[in-house]
Parts: sequence; C-alpha cells; structure tokens
Amino acid sequence: MVSIGYFLSSEEFTPRELVDQARWAERAGFERLWISDHYHPWNDQQGQSPFVWSVIGALSEVTSLPITTAVTCPTVRIHPAVVAQAAATAAVQCRGGFTLGVGTGEALNEHILGDRWPSAPERLEMLEEAVEVMRALWTGKEVTHRGRHYTVENARLYTLPPSPVPVYVSAFGPKAADVAGRIGDGLCSTMPDPSLIEKFRAAGGDGKPTQAGFKVCHAETAEAGVKTAHRLWPNEHLPGELAQVLPTPRHFEQASTLVTEEAVASALPVGPDPEPYVDAVREYADAGYDEVYVQQIGPDQERFFAFWAESVAPELTARTPAPGQTGGT
Repeated sequence: MVSIGYFLSSEEFTPRELVDQARWAERAGFERLWISDHYHPWNDQQGQSPFVWSVIGALSEVTSLPITTAVTCPTVRIHPAVVAQAAATAAVQCRGGFTLGVGTGEALNEHILGDRWPSAPERLEMLEEAVEVMRALWTGKEVTHRGRHYTVENARLYTLPPSPVPVYVSAFGPKAADVAGRIGDGLCSTMPDPSLIEKFRAAGGDGKPTQAGFKVCHAETAEAGVKTAHRLWPNEHLPGELAQVLPTPRHFEQASTLVTEEAVASALPVGPDPEPYVDAVREYADAGYDEVYVQQIGPDQERFFAFWAESVAPELTARTPAPGQTGGT
C-alpha cells in the first residue's frame, strides 16, 4: 500500500503552527512529512516563509515521522557546502529519518542576492555538481573542489549521521527525470504522470523510492473550499514555466488574476466529501508513487486531521492499491 504523508507548507504557516501540524499529522495516522523550503511565499495572502532548517530542528523534537524537504535548491541562494552541513545536522536531529529533496528552484527564492537567474539546462547542470559536492562532504573527509559552478576549499563536516543523507531529485519533465534517475536516491514530483516515473526508472531510478504531493481544501462546503484555495493558492494553476521565472510575490499575484475559481474547483479535492480525496490518492498510487503527501490549504487544520482520520484513512486502507497497481473498490 502507498505510504501517506503530510505536506507542511512553510509559505502559509508560522514555525509554531508547522510544529503543531506535525504533531496532529502523526496522531491522525500520517506516516511521514514533507516540508517546503522557501525564502518568499508565492503571494502575500499566504504570508509566511520561516527558515526551514530551524523548523526541522523543532520538528525533530516533537515527532518521530521521517522528514523530506520538498524541495531545497542547493545551487544559488545557498552554497551546496552550506546545505550539506544543514542536511547532515538535520539527519542527526531526526535520528537518520531525514531526506534532502532537491530541485532547480525558482527565481522567486533564488534571485534575492542579485545573482543572474540561469536557464533551466544550466540549473540542472548546477544541481548535478551541487549534489556531487554535498556527497563528498558527507564522507567526513576534507574536501577541496573546483568545478564549473562551485569552489570548496579545505572543508570538512564533523557532525554527520551514521550514513549519508539520501538525496531525492525533483522532476516535472523528461530532462529532469533523467537527471533524477542518474544522480538521485529517489524522485520527488507533484504530477500523477506514469511516464515521468518510467523515464526516472529508465535513467537509473529502478527500485528507488518515488514521492509526490498534492493540495486539498477540506471545508464545510465545496464552495467554501474553492474560495479558500483560490484566495491562498491560485499560483498552483499558472501554466508553463511562470513558477520558475517570476521574481516576486507581487508578480505571482498579478499573474494569478487570470486563474478562476472554476479552474481551482476542477483541479483539487475540496469540501466535506471524502470521495475526491480518496480518488486523488489512488490516482497517484496508480501512477506508481510509493509515497503520497497531502497539504491542507487554509486555517482549518485540526478539523482537517479529524476528517482525514475518521473519513478518508479508513477508505484508503480498504481501497488503495499497492504502488503501480490499478485496483477497484
């Protein structure tokens, strides 16, 4: 059976709220956690963006659930040598139950120091080198590296977990899936697309874990859920590469004026009926994902976890097929 996790949104909640949600998620039966790593929220309505590594330290003290960043960009805003230290410390704090999810990032978060925003192919190249640097540092040996994108001189990590930190690579298209298969210990995505997993497997990812996540908005009515999701997360429905190239929350707000409530209503589970939530998990399980993460939009977090435990989880236990298998009721 697919493993169900909860997605902690650093763009929408304060550090203490995220810690509370982790506690509630574990009590509700969720088996693992995703947490986003942003410098900015996507828009001002979301309104938060705590430093993820501080939050992970707090999470490690209140939950035993394994944690994955979804995802960290170790290439522009923060040098991979520093990310390597942060991830190693997080793995020690989480007693080994930590995975570093990585991706090529967005201008929204990565341009803040005034660096040029590279093209997508160059960002993939940078990501490959960054992962190489981090894995070298996780050996505990002194590392000197002079590559095309990064320089490391006489660096050594002393606080290390018993085994190197797993690195899962985010992919939304075939080129990134190829990189993920070649260099990743697993795959992260948000798309229930079997062809993406097939590309990952063919490129070297056979037998490696796959993760994906999606958003929901449980509410008293479907209409209320749509309105909350449309107010807070219209950016989810922007097309193409806009999410990678727009530089500020203000620009996302401008582009999101093109997103209608009807578009939101057709794109994610909302409201009080458990059936759409069960169907969404099954869609990802049928696509072949091993782990599926759910993010509740909006302030009704405690009510959502009660709804999930009482109405959704029992249906999933009865009806969700094993990863990669289609199944009936």
